[in-house]
Amino acid sequence: MILLTGATGTVGRLVAERLRAVAPLRLLTRDPRRAAALALPPDAEVRAGDLADPAGLRTALTGVRAALLVTVDPLTHTHDANFLTAARSAGVRHVVKLSAQAVADPGATDLVTEWQRENERLLRASGLSWTLLRPRAFMSNTLGWAASIRAEGVVRAPYGDAANAVVDPRDIADVAVRALTAPDTHAGRVYPLTGPVAVTALEQTDMLAELLGRPLKFVELTEEQALRGLRARYPEPVARALLESAAHGRTGAKARVEPTVERLLGRPARGYREWARDHLEQFRGR
Repeated sequence: MILLTGATGTVGRLVAERLRAVAPLRLLTRDPRRAAALALPPDAEVRAGDLADPAGLRTALTGVRAALLVTVDPLTHTHDANFLTAARSAGVRHVVKLSAQAVADPGATDLVTEWQRENERLLRASGLSWTLLRPRAFMSNTLGWAASIRAEGVVRAPYGDAANAVVDPRDIADVAVRALTAPDTHAGRVYPLTGPVAVTALEQTDMLAELLGRPLKFVELTEEQALRGLRARYPEPVARALLESAAHGRTGAKARVEPTVERLLGRPARGYREWARDHLEQFRGR
């Protein structure tokens, strides 16, 4: 049995789709109705559960041999600690943790990165077998531009010329499946995951314009404008941390391309143009 946290999220959903014919699946989610709406594997066992509930986690992890751990609240470390304690108690053999490549950068000191560093430390100290996945920013993050592209033909973002070796979430999921299904091969490994080339927001805008067959305008947000938008979605400390991380990218800190995806999967990592072409309808609208 393999258990997935974050099964309704970007990477977890893709992992669930790929594992449907490979191993019995248990999906842990706070909202089982959302899992049903996403058409996740029909034969998967869906468990209502919360990472803040240690007793519920122990029950959910009983009979599980490997688990994908995705946590999303950088204002607490208790979710990772609760999960790892429960996994150890339930006899889980292997945990695959979704972290972030910024953890490896000494110059990245924002709150979110420090949270991931501490989560990695907890996993390493847990006594469990583990694999760490460290992706760069998801290509799918640019879906946040879809509404303004459809309505105005405009992309708004800060730091338009900062290059980032963004990664296709499908590649992350493919690597996660390898680690979950062959834990002995991937135990104790740290995998930095990037796309094949670093791209800027300006370049992504140009690619989308070409694929859509319409002109798109890029409007660079000021730091205050960007912070205002982040505050609408996140608590203040998280909003500031995300802006700090974005600003750090101007130094070239996020531009390094890693060969991990091609080495593990035996094929090149997908590029942004390929990802965008496969998701073009979400930018085009009805």
